[in-house]
This record gives sequence, C-alpha cells and structure tokens, in this order.
Amino acid sequence: MGGYRVTVDTGGTFSDFVYLDETTGETSISKVPSTPDDPSRAILSGIDILLGRGVRPDEVSYFCHGTTVGTNALLEGKGAKTGLLVTKGFRGIYEVGEQARPHGPAIFDILYEKPQPIVLPSLTGEVSERVVHDGSVLAELDEAALRETLAELRGQGVESVAVCLLFSFLYPRHEEWIREIVREELPGCEVSLSSEIVPQIREYHRLSTTVINAYLQPVLARYIARLADRLEAAGVKTPQKYIMQSNGGMATFEATAKKGVTTVLSGPAGGVTASVAMARSTGHHDIVTFDMGGTSCDVALIKNGTPVIANRGKVEGRDIAMPMMDINTVSAGGGTIAEVDRFGVLQVGPESAGAIPGPACYSRGGTKPTITDCNLLLGYLSEENFLGGKMRLDAQKARLAVETHVAGPLGMDVLEAAEGIVRIINVKMEEAIKAISTMRGHDLRDFMLLPFGGAGPLHAARIARELGMAGLVVPLHAGVFSAMGLVMSDVTHDYVRSRLTPLDGASASELNAIFAGMEAQALADLAEEGFRADRIRIERALDLRYAGQGYELTVPIGALADTADVDAVRSAFDAEHEVMFGHKASGESVEIVSYRVKAVGLVPPVNAKRYQPSGGTLAEAFLGRRPVRFDGENLDCAVYQRERLDVGLVFTGPAVVEQFDCTTVILPGQQVRVDEFKNLIVTEVA
Repeated sequence: MGGYRVTVDTGGTFSDFVYLDETTGETSISKVPSTPDDPSRAILSGIDILLGRGVRPDEVSYFCHGTTVGTNALLEGKGAKTGLLVTKGFRGIYEVGEQARPHGPAIFDILYEKPQPIVLPSLTGEVSERVVHDGSVLAELDEAALRETLAELRGQGVESVAVCLLFSFLYPRHEEWIREIVREELPGCEVSLSSEIVPQIREYHRLSTTVINAYLQPVLARYIARLADRLEAAGVKTPQKYIMQSNGGMATFEATAKKGVTTVLSGPAGGVTASVAMARSTGHHDIVTFDMGGTSCDVALIKNGTPVIANRGKVEGRDIAMPMMDINTVSAGGGTIAEVDRFGVLQVGPESAGAIPGPACYSRGGTKPTITDCNLLLGYLSEENFLGGKMRLDAQKARLAVETHVAGPLGMDVLEAAEGIVRIINVKMEEAIKAISTMRGHDLRDFMLLPFGGAGPLHAARIARELGMAGLVVPLHAGVFSAMGLVMSDVTHDYVRSRLTPLDGASASELNAIFAGMEAQALADLAEEGFRADRIRIERALDLRYAGQGYELTVPIGALADTADVDAVRSAFDAEHEVMFGHKASGESVEIVSYRVKAVGLVPPVNAKRYQPSGGTLAEAFLGRRPVRFDGENLDCAVYQRERLDVGLVFTGPAVVEQFDCTTVILPGQQVRVDEFKNLIVTEVA
C-alpha cells in the first residue's frame, strides 16, 4: 500500500499513537496528554509528532481511532435530549425493562437502584399503529395523530428521536414512514429506527439499544465531523478513516456517525484484538487480557486463541443488544483517587483524577492521592524516567497527598498507606478477572495474564501470583497495545434478522435464501467502502433454542447444501448447550430465533515482528538500582531499560523494567525471559 498507518487510542489520561510505515514495516509509538474537553485536539498533536519527523500529510494513507466519546457521554449522562416513539399501549416497556434486577453482585445489593431512564416519560409518545407477530398489518399508521405527538416533542427541544414499534423487524415500513414525518415536523432532528439499528426479537432490548443509539448519535456525529474537518485541515485526506467498534472490527466515519451505539466498547476492543493476534503468534492460546489505564481497568478472556463475543451486554446497567467483545470494566486506573471518608474508612475509587488535574505527582494541580502517586512512592515508578524522561514526576507532592488524605487521618506510615491503597485496587481488579474466568468454570492456572495500558504491567505480576495464574506475557509496546490492535483490525459489519421458525424440517434452500438477502446487503456495503470481493469474508450464524426456552445460543454455521448439513447444525447446538449448561435435550424441538451475518473487509495484515538475538547482555540494559517496597520490606532492586533487553536474556526478580510507554514490576521469586517477539515471559521460579 505504501504510506503510513496511524492509529490512536484515546484514554482518560493519555492518548496513545502507533505509526506503521507500510513500506518498511517499522513501527513507532508516542503518547500525548488527553484533552477530555475535545479529544480531537490530542489526536492532532499526535499526528503533528509524525509530521515533525518529515512525513508529509498525504503519506498518511490510513487512520483508525479507538474512542471513548460515546462511552463517556453514556456514563456521564451527556448525550442528546432524546424522545421515544412506541406503539400505542406499550409506553411502559422501557420503564419496566426486564422487571427484575440483573444477575451478579446487584442481587445482593439491598440499596440497588435501576439506572434512570435516558428518555423521560414526558418525552415518550405513542403511535397509533399495529403490526402482529407474523409481520402483517393489523392497523395502519395514523399520520395525523403522529404529527400532533411530534408537535409536543418539538416544544420540549428534542434533538434526537428513537422509534421502536412492535414487530418492526418483520415489517419496517411504519418506522420508515415515521422517519419521513419526523424530518418534516422536527427539521434537523436525528432519527434512530429499531428496524435498522437492531432488527431482532425481544422488544425491550431492541428498544433500549435504539434509545442509546439515539442518545449518542448526535454526540458522535458532531465529534466525528469535527475530527474529520481537523484531519482535512492538517492535510490528512485519506479516505480510509475508521472508528473502532465494540465487536473488535472497524467501521468508517460515516457508518459510525449513524450508529454510535456500536462504539460503547471502542477503546478496550482494540486491546483484545491485539491480544488475539499475540495469542496466535506466540502459542499462548489461553489468555486473560488486563488493560489498566489512567481511569479504568478492562479485562477479557481469550480461550484457544478466540475471544468471547456476546450478542448482548450491559454498560452501566443499560442493556445493549449488539455484538460486542465480552469485556469486564471496573473503575481502577492510575488516576483512581484514594481518600478517607467521613466515617474514617479508606475508599479507593471510583473517582479518578483523569488527565486534568491528574495525579498529584504530575504537578498539574492535583492534590488527592492516586494509584500513580502510590506506585511512585513505593519505588515502582521513576521520578526521572517517566515517558522516557519527557515527564518528571514529583515524589514530594505524591507523599504530601498520601500523608494529608490517607496516612494522617488513619495514623499510618506513608509507605504503609501507599502499599495498602495498591493492595485494595489489586483486589478490585482480581475480582474483575474472576468474574470472567473462575466464575464461568475456567481454571486460571491454565491462563497467562497479558497486561497492557500505561499501568497494567505495574500491577500484573502481583495479580497473577495471587490468582495462581500460569504467568505473564508483557508485550513489547504494552503501554500503547490498544492502539497497536487498531493497526491489526479489519472492517466488520454485523447483520441480524429475527424470524421464529422451526429448525426441524427446515431445508437448506430455505435457510440459504434468508442468508442470501443479508449477505447481498453486506457485500454491497463493503463494496461501497472500497473492498473487492476477494477481500471480503462472510461468516454465518444462527441463534437457536429449544422450543419454549427464554434464551438462545449462537451457533456458527458453514455452507448448507442439503438436509445433512441442517442436521449437523442441530447436533452442534445440542453439543454447545451441553457445554454451557451441563445438559442437552436431543429429543426436543429446536427453533431458529435469529439469523446472523458478519461481513469482514480484510485490511492488509500486520504480522508480529520476530527478532534475532543481537548479542546484547543484561549489563547493557542495566540502569542502576533503587529501593522498591515489596510486602512491607524495602529491597534493593535492579532497574533495566526495556528497549535494550535482547532476545533470549533471562533474569530474576525483584526487578523493574522501564520503557517509554510503561513500567513492568517483577516480584521476588519470579523469572523473566525475553522471547523472539521481545515479549517478557514472566513465570514463578520453581
């Protein structure tokens, strides 16, 4: 292809950049402070770094962005003022939801409260129409009544409207008609149709997803337009501009601006994508990813080299029925604040110092102690060698913050307080890992922990030991690993159609006919985005259930030529049901709930670089020694420069490994080996 691929992952504290020279295959990285008020400013700063090296703007041939704009708008309640239109008589669906509290810790929380609805009852309008279960029209749309309802919404300043009618996934015409009328009555108002966003069964989840899309779409559209304008002004005119999606694939700026709900896990999805590539290249196929940045910690499980993709999930208790990486997020990052509450109890998080003012040691106005401040006091971080020496940390300000807000009120030594704070945040992250592993029947002794993000490698060795894991794999560019995943991602679109039909007795031709219509749309969409037919991969799946069940399983399927292939689908479902739930019902009828197609536009791959030993010695990577605190004891600890560690070198802890984008801490009793990809393989000494 030639030119440069530029990818950026915007975090709460730093924005991480990867620059790939497609001619030479060489990769370089950078970090710049995030600009939460307008993330595009930090992005332009990162591009200026590349241009400052003599690269012309027109040489940037590819740009991909992992964004938290939509996520933050959802979490902080800063989306658009949204209205909702539903079939007459069903306005309570959104408020009632699933009726019961969710599974997990919420079951035991006596103070549990459902999230406040995004759309207020006063902004919910009923539409006179009715489509029944087979897609036939029982009552046509009452246009005059609809216009009266829209007049009421117009008077309340609605910016975006979600439309979710009964069985619109079978008969979308009424929703499409409503969009035409909304554009007449509410000029400039965005419209999200459930029949386009998520055309599948289960009314509440379809409604919730459509509402979230309507809530986020104007915010994402404005941000993407502003970013596109700034890139254009900087001379970056490539048509290959993408946003990372929650499903681990990319979508164009234009597609994302219409379907903002697909970006709620945009940031962490890049790291999982990179982890899958690493799992397959290194042979460590069973991995738990551990992405700890400045604000949050995201963990995911990869089994046999494959990540878990869920067709439905929750973000801050809000239901989203879209394919997404199964990622568990907790409020634990380098900027997480610790302080003693009014009852004299130490609280660690969820509040974060973020990029502004940041940790106290950043000298940007922060005064409260954070995890980063504690890591500096314990000796894990260097005052002088943070970000390769480009940023100096102030240990005195970190000490004052911990003393004032934690150690003093609790009557503790400052270092004891700092170590206690780190121990608390580690336990919180360990619980997040257990939730996706041991609580689902996986044995963590079989898994390596793959830490990345600016803070992940600082905490990973302790967490892996306490969870009894097989060890660590610390990637070469761990601090910008999520941005590295964006370089490796393909363009991905998901399509779903719900149609309840019996699998038993269904013919291959009947199933193929339904898939053919979906695949034609998928091929057309990717062709419009510039992908040739030989660069497109189509994957099929069916959502299946035993007749009468209230849940279904997604079963990937291949080509369907005859009845034997359909029977094989049934057998695969029985086997998957037994694996998931411990039993199967081979004699019961099975029905199809939804048809799924994943269309992948294949981007030229980026293979992990293998390195040959150059003869470098451990002494050449040695930077010196400094006291580091482990389990209440200060130990004289070796410090190494990561970039100078040669393939094949082996050393034991305690040790600290510093590099531009992050720092790795090795505990006493752990051994490190540098593999052919320059990953650090950390295991317990036998």
